[in-house]
Amino acid sequence: MDISTLEAMRAVLRGPVTGPQDPDYDQARKLYNAMIDKRPAAIARCVDAGDVMAGIRFVRDHGLDLAVRGAGHSGPGLCLVDGGVTLDLSPMRWVRVDPAARTAQVGGGSQLGDLDHATHAFGLATPSGIISMTGVGGLTLGGGHGYLTRKYGLTVDNLLAADVVLADGSFVTASETDHPDLFWALRGGGGNFGVVTSFTYRLHPVHTIGFGVTVWPVDHTREVLRWYRDFLPQAPEDVYGFFTLFTIPSAPPFPEAIHHRKVCGVVWCHTGEPDGFERDLAAVQETGPPAFHFTSPMPYPTLQGAFDELIPTGYQWYWRGDFFDSIPDAAIEVHLKYGENLVSPLSLMHLYPVDGAAHRAGPDDTAWAYRDAVWSGVFAGVDPDPANADAIRRWCVDYWEEMHPYSMGGSYVNFLGEGEDPGRVRATYRDHYDRLAQVKKTYDPDNVFHATQNISPAAAQQAR
Repeated sequence: MDISTLEAMRAVLRGPVTGPQDPDYDQARKLYNAMIDKRPAAIARCVDAGDVMAGIRFVRDHGLDLAVRGAGHSGPGLCLVDGGVTLDLSPMRWVRVDPAARTAQVGGGSQLGDLDHATHAFGLATPSGIISMTGVGGLTLGGGHGYLTRKYGLTVDNLLAADVVLADGSFVTASETDHPDLFWALRGGGGNFGVVTSFTYRLHPVHTIGFGVTVWPVDHTREVLRWYRDFLPQAPEDVYGFFTLFTIPSAPPFPEAIHHRKVCGVVWCHTGEPDGFERDLAAVQETGPPAFHFTSPMPYPTLQGAFDELIPTGYQWYWRGDFFDSIPDAAIEVHLKYGENLVSPLSLMHLYPVDGAAHRAGPDDTAWAYRDAVWSGVFAGVDPDPANADAIRRWCVDYWEEMHPYSMGGSYVNFLGEGEDPGRVRATYRDHYDRLAQVKKTYDPDNVFHATQNISPAAAQQAR
């Protein structure tokens, strides 16, 4: 992009437009994952839907590539595009709560922490992720799962409406009654169909939850994971616990005696009555005394931000994921192998429950295609040092390749890693892929929104 084109873009947008020659360019293109090093021709910070509309029209008129950024948490860096334009929604961070209707309207650049803070004041929340710095946009459009999923479903199960700027720069509101085909696709189909400038969510009574963490030495993985695979699906829906392999950090609530040890464990969230928490978790003793077991009442937003400082912006990341409907003994052996050989102190594996309320939606109600999955797994190599990037990537890919035969074939779209086979996108959407491609043909026939886990328009001759 030459200077005259950059200046022309600045003239039509209200928000600032940053180019490679500007002193804040490197800061503007920085992402959560420091392994990504893309150089857009321009980064346009959109202050409202009007800016998004003008930005898309400008990009189309000038034949430029387009990417969209919310909070910059895309693992493969899909929110930046080399030589093209990123529409950065981060100035659009706002939340409006209607406590009487139990709804919240949220700006497209907001983070989960913004949403949780605003709703918590009214004793309300909606299901989302586990890192407060995650953007609501990417998380929601991918489906969204987290601590409240077993109780209240996926994030998309609680989406009531979305304001969307389409590929031609026009604006619509999608809901069950308006543009229902688009609304269906937005609920799990990723950023393939437009730029969502605001989301409206259903809220639920959530205030103080029971937080817990239980860990065992990593060599207990066989016994613990066998217990967990049987216990969790039968537990009350107020009990949420994701299984993890990780290295104990030098941080509370862990005592110094177990710092830096490799462990297996479960992170708990309990949404039931406080006096029922310990009763519901009494079964953790069945595998033998844990190395550490901690429970405490906690404001829900505090739990949502509990991991923010442990894994801050600017580390090297490589992740992959898969859905699982069972955890056979052979798979447990793979988990034990890679848990005992965690490639770095921050590398990890999580198995997130996606059962309970998430199973009550019909298989075709939303674009999320794995209503029969029980766990959404992620394998993540993490390290602050760029010199270790190849090592953490190799560990992650090797782990995923050994686990994939025990999977259901597809992944949570937000856990697809950089450089994966394009067929993984189709596997992620199963039989919904062709329907999504038809919606894509209707709303984005030229595949303007292709810097995504891309779904090409059905029978499109001009798909990029």
